[in-house]
Amino acid sequence: MKEYWQKALTFDQYMDEAKMRATNNPDQTDEKQEYYELGLQRMERTLKTFKVDEAQMENLKSKKFDGKILIISEPWCGDASATVPAVSRFFIEAGKEVKIFLRDSDLSLIDQFLVNGTQSIPIVIVLNKDFGVINHWGPRPKYGTELLAKFKANPESYPREEFYNDLQVYYAKNRGKDAIEEILELI
Repeated sequence: MKEYWQKALTFDQYMDEAKMRATNNPDQTDEKQEYYELGLQRMERTLKTFKVDEAQMENLKSKKFDGKILIISEPWCGDASATVPAVSRFFIEAGKEVKIFLRDSDLSLIDQFLVNGTQSIPIVIVLNKDFGVINHWGPRPKYGTELLAKFKANPESYPREEFYNDLQVYYAKNRGKDAIEEILELI
């Protein structure tokens, strides 16, 4: 984990990477271009509206957590764009080190944290101070996972567009609170 940590980006570097890909992507044929642009808009909206929940901060303090947070993500991912800024900001404001490892730069890390056999992101890895894995979370809060299950169970009655809309409305209203709460339960 220490090697992945050393290759990972700070949150500010991650945001710089997202901005570069959204506005001046060196790969002019990148099939994810529209998702970089949408992801950046969502991340900036999350950062503007996010406020630390004091009860969650007290909960973290009571746990005496002295580790680090390593997040596997990519700026094009819709779930990540709604979650990564809030989770990062929360733990940074708590005085914890946070880094973000770009999933697509080296798949060997994400392959250790598959979700139902897929390389789903974001994955938040809770590390101790010696880079040992305490636990991990992801790729979305329980409510988002329930919406996905509803869509997969019957896409005719719950079409993809409705699922995506419901998920984004939830993310916009929740502002990362559920994700942070679920991560705190794992510490």
